[in-house]
Amino acid sequence: MNTSEKGTIQRLLEFARPCRELLVSAVALAVLGALCGIVPYIAVSRMIAEIINGQYVFDQILLLSLVALLGYLASLWLNTFSTIRSHRAAFTVLKSIRKAISAKLSRVPMGTVLDMPSGKYKAMLVDTVEKLELPLAHMVPELTANTLIPVLMLVYLFVLDWSIALISLATIPVGLFCYMGMMKDYEARYGRVLLANKNMDAAMVEYIGGIQVIKTFRQGETSYRKYADAVQESERSKADWFRKTNGFYVAGMAVMPSCLLGVLPLGSWQYLNGRLDAGTLVSCIILALGLVKPLIQALQYTDSLAMVDATVQEIGGLLDLKEMDRPQRAVPLTDCEVALQTVSFSYHEKEVLHRISFSCVANGMTAIVGPSGSGKSTIARLIASFWDTDSGSVTLGGTDVRKIPLSQVMETVSYVSQDNFLFHLSIRENIRFGKPDATDAEVEEAARRACCHEFILELPQGYDTLAGDGGSHLSGGERQRIAIARAILKNSPVVVLDEATAFADPENEALIQASIAELVAGKTLIVIAHRLSTITAADKILVIDRGRVVAEGKHAELLETSSLYQALWQAHAGARDCREEEWL
Repeated sequence: MNTSEKGTIQRLLEFARPCRELLVSAVALAVLGALCGIVPYIAVSRMIAEIINGQYVFDQILLLSLVALLGYLASLWLNTFSTIRSHRAAFTVLKSIRKAISAKLSRVPMGTVLDMPSGKYKAMLVDTVEKLELPLAHMVPELTANTLIPVLMLVYLFVLDWSIALISLATIPVGLFCYMGMMKDYEARYGRVLLANKNMDAAMVEYIGGIQVIKTFRQGETSYRKYADAVQESERSKADWFRKTNGFYVAGMAVMPSCLLGVLPLGSWQYLNGRLDAGTLVSCIILALGLVKPLIQALQYTDSLAMVDATVQEIGGLLDLKEMDRPQRAVPLTDCEVALQTVSFSYHEKEVLHRISFSCVANGMTAIVGPSGSGKSTIARLIASFWDTDSGSVTLGGTDVRKIPLSQVMETVSYVSQDNFLFHLSIRENIRFGKPDATDAEVEEAARRACCHEFILELPQGYDTLAGDGGSHLSGGERQRIAIARAILKNSPVVVLDEATAFADPENEALIQASIAELVAGKTLIVIAHRLSTITAADKILVIDRGRVVAEGKHAELLETSSLYQALWQAHAGARDCREEEWL
């Protein structure tokens, strides 16, 4: 069960720490409810016994009826309040889990976060966590009551007649054996169901999110097949789960309620032989009937227990991800020079950077170029602390970034990629993400410097226009300029541009370049360049190939000394001519 570093119970207790008093009171109320729940059985059995034995008095019968009613109402009231408090506790646990996941995602390497499809995060934070609400809210009071009531009834049965009490338990071991058969490999099978559902959610999010590209390139059948396969796998895993558990479940449900098969013959024999009076016999039958039902209801929580265990283990897998080990106290930085010293880095167990060393020009522009897959973006993300290096170090102001708080690195380095995410908030609030306490005037000034003030004013509600999910209401170039405005407002001394103009049309490229010029004025700039014409004025150009620095210098020098840079430049010049002809 405990495949993660912490067991299921230990994790749940940690999450439940803020609501411990609620849980204790819920259990206490459930216990009191169970005690009151046994009262109607005892009162009714006594009443029937007195009637059958001819010893009843009307006032006594009336009193027993009233006691039964009050016991029932008290049990109902106590169990209701127990359930209310357990629901409040369950909601608190869900909140604790979601806060723990959110906090964890802020501490794990950004690259690890980006490696997981967004659909899986949605499934984890919303669907997976939500599955815990019903079992957590109901198991505490109901499992307590459904376990305690049979025990109390059994005790009273032993008081009435020990032999009938024992015979009433005869079918329970057989039923429990059936349930044990059902539980064999139950967690593993249920875990496969949860995994299949998670993969189905991720495939659905990917299919819906990429529908425009799918239709454009006529890949509907292929993409739909991936989603359909995920749905079929989910169906197969559930069918396998039901097929291997249903037989045992049906057998257990058939055997356990049949306790009267032993109680009736034994009770009748004792009555006929004068060992048991009729009233006591009827009382034993009533109690035997009431003994099994709550026990069956308690055993039905095996599904819930397995689901809780599998779900908590899945959540635990995320919470056990390796974090970036960074200090909390800010470190004074003498300057903003960025350097890599014999850095090696592996991605999915494959080394993609091999002992790379270089320094970036402080308060100047350093460009990194190379063929696709050479490791350019990996270098940019290491500088922005998306990951820690396998060996070697990335330094900021002469200090290893691993000795600098992550929050300080984030404040010092602005990372602008080719695909910047915008929230479904107003344009104003999206820009303000760069500086949460910025005034409206500061937001608009940043927009002007990013060359996006004019197009924002043309939007239906100006700065109050919603950007849409992921910025869907804006074009790619407009989203990019909004992201640059956000970075301008942040005003970090180090700026990393990861192919920020890779997919822009000529008009937007010119505007983006103008906004970048405003962004990087007086700052240390590292540019991952796809279009070499944008970095010809760089103070230093690094040429990367297969995870190694193969050349460095200025544009003119590299055209003379680096055959790879020459090839990249010629390819870029040809592509630029073709692109300009297309746009004319």
